[in-house]
Amino acid sequence: MRVVVAEDTAILRAGLVQLLEDEGHDVAAAVPDAHQLRAAVAVHRPDVVVSDIRMPPTHTDEGLRAAIELRAAQPGLAVLIFSQYVETQYASRLLAGGSAGVGYLLKERVLDTRDFVDALERVAAGGTALDPEVVTQLVGASPSRSTVAGLSPREREVLGLMAEGRSNSAIAAELVVTERAVEKHVANIFLKLDLPVSAADHRRVLAVLRYLGA
Repeated sequence: MRVVVAEDTAILRAGLVQLLEDEGHDVAAAVPDAHQLRAAVAVHRPDVVVSDIRMPPTHTDEGLRAAIELRAAQPGLAVLIFSQYVETQYASRLLAGGSAGVGYLLKERVLDTRDFVDALERVAAGGTALDPEVVTQLVGASPSRSTVAGLSPREREVLGLMAEGRSNSAIAAELVVTERAVEKHVANIFLKLDLPVSAADHRRVLAVLRYLGA
């Protein structure tokens, strides 16, 4: 897996590079700002980008805006936002820009490096990896929560765990139910959200986008 890292804190940037290389991944570039991120992606054509949000020159939302632009220019590019902050407006736009290959993790909530690598690999493979706090804030900021009003409380709970990137088996373990029960809930969610089987779309991700109001 070829990765480009964008992080303005030198120690954290070096740590991410070391971690990913130790896991056998190719870090094509590690840069400190959004301008260099755009240039690195153009040159190296990575599979996935790991980017902070607040970087020079203004330290506001450069990284997230760059991620949106890069995904628009290169639809197959996977992006994992790795930040201390939840930026709901641009995060919703990032999620709405494609149905797969998006992650958003909060730095202080990643307690195990293996969890980070697993999330990155899942995103690179076309899945999602959203921190529960990110999900909570995005849903709270969404004007269209009524799109999931027809779901039962348990189905909303299952969908929320899907938004975090959990597999059916992981959801079953979290809710202390059988995997078969989770499969039934997921099938009901797809039915109620009018997401028919399609070879072109990833229904789990589309359901999550509907849940987020994107």
